[in-house]
Amino acid sequence: MDADWSVSSFPGDQAAVNGAANLLLEPFPAHLADEFGVLFASLTPWADYAYPAERLAGYFAAHEPGAPRLLIRVGEAAAGVMGLRNHWLRGPYLQFLGIRPEFQNRAIGSTVLAWWERQARLSRETNLWLTVSEVNGRARGFYSRNGFSEIACLPELVAEGHSEILMRKRLLKT
Repeated sequence: MDADWSVSSFPGDQAAVNGAANLLLEPFPAHLADEFGVLFASLTPWADYAYPAERLAGYFAAHEPGAPRLLIRVGEAAAGVMGLRNHWLRGPYLQFLGIRPEFQNRAIGSTVLAWWERQARLSRETNLWLTVSEVNGRARGFYSRNGFSEIACLPELVAEGHSEILMRKRLLKT
């Protein structure tokens, strides 16, 4: 069974979002790509890498089979972006998760990860995967608190002189 990775609301999860009226994932609208590209290019780790806003915008706007880009919406506000790659090493891979600074620390990221895990379990996947920049200690801590373990260091995967950390969450069969 293939998970519906493209659109989902979060019935029952609103309480975890600290006051947000509702949380919704929807296909990423291309008209927001430039705005989000500029925003995330100015934040860690992309700013540390001098990663071009245009490349991020191109990623957000792209349509790839098996690799949806999702807008994270809180009420009417565009709060963040999630990018996935389905069917990667016996489980989906989180290519991108970015929450606007004004929406951080409201359990939005944890709620989105919980939705992703539920979808993967429904599809009988056995792993969740992601990489995080070695310089992004805040994100490394966030993913660790959400059950991910550091598996390997990948030197110069994204940028010269920087390493990415491969993280995995095993989904044990119940």
